[in-house]
Amino acid sequence: MKALVTGGGGFLGKAIVRMLLGQGTEVCSFSRVSHAELETLGVEQRLGDLADGNAVVAATADCDIVYHVAAKAGVWGPYREFYRANVLGTENVIQACRTHSIRRLVYTSSPSVVFDGRDMEGVNESVPYPDHYHAFYPQTKSVAEQFVLQANGPALATVALRPHLIWGPEDNHLVPRILERGRKGALRRIGTRECLVDTIYIDNAARAHLQAAEHLDVGSAVAGKAYFLSQGEPLPLWDVVNRILAAGGVAPVSGTISPGLAYTVGWLLEKIYGLLKLPGEPRMTRFVARELSTAHWFDLAAARADFGYAPEVSFDEGMVRLKEWLATTD
Repeated sequence: MKALVTGGGGFLGKAIVRMLLGQGTEVCSFSRVSHAELETLGVEQRLGDLADGNAVVAATADCDIVYHVAAKAGVWGPYREFYRANVLGTENVIQACRTHSIRRLVYTSSPSVVFDGRDMEGVNESVPYPDHYHAFYPQTKSVAEQFVLQANGPALATVALRPHLIWGPEDNHLVPRILERGRKGALRRIGTRECLVDTIYIDNAARAHLQAAEHLDVGSAVAGKAYFLSQGEPLPLWDVVNRILAAGGVAPVSGTISPGLAYTVGWLLEKIYGLLKLPGEPRMTRFVARELSTAHWFDLAAARADFGYAPEVSFDEGMVRLKEWLATTD
């Protein structure tokens, strides 16, 4: 068995690579740049851009399964960049699988593909895609997910996994952003309502990808389906944020602003950044305002039934591991 992991040098991709190696699978990684840690692990690195169809075809040669993890994430940036990586890149991966008669494709999606700005409380996979998105990331990931599910057929089995807010040691996105803003005193609680959210620890997210792959084949129960993934432990959003801050030795969030004001500020900052072509990203956007003032937790029954998903690392244990890792990075 030989697996290709797109984005193998990223946070989730690297965790998947390690688990595959641990079970004796030969692994290749596809990304734009080489990663020293993958080299140390003895992983073959095939370099290129997802938007380059020829490069993707070359990268998938002699592989039996593809884990398509790579994507452009974020809440701000030009549409064309999100489209190239998330939509065109995914189309190229699907075509490459067909070119080489690869039978299995595991795609990393996101619950944001079905987020319409309102509470998502215990929803299952029947919730529809919304008509409008407040950010290019969920918009393009939605298109890509639908392409993956539509590609499922008699020659290629596909599955889309939707892990929510992945965190843990070596996180280079969520945890660092929270800690950086917390240290600057730039975090504000949005609203006073206790909105429950569910997250997922990195090892649980990676293991779920391998579990889904083990059950994936043409005509199998998981083929052509999307699945929510999380801890199964919904907690108040700002409790989660404050636990991450505490793990990094940062004071909890104290200030509060209303959801309406946050949304208005986000809309205004988006206009200013767009008109003036300012570098970086706004401190607030409409998408972030909605995300931080609504509930996000999911019915995991389908993943449990179809491929045996069961988080092995609890939220509390994950926090212990995160704190220990953060202590080594100071």
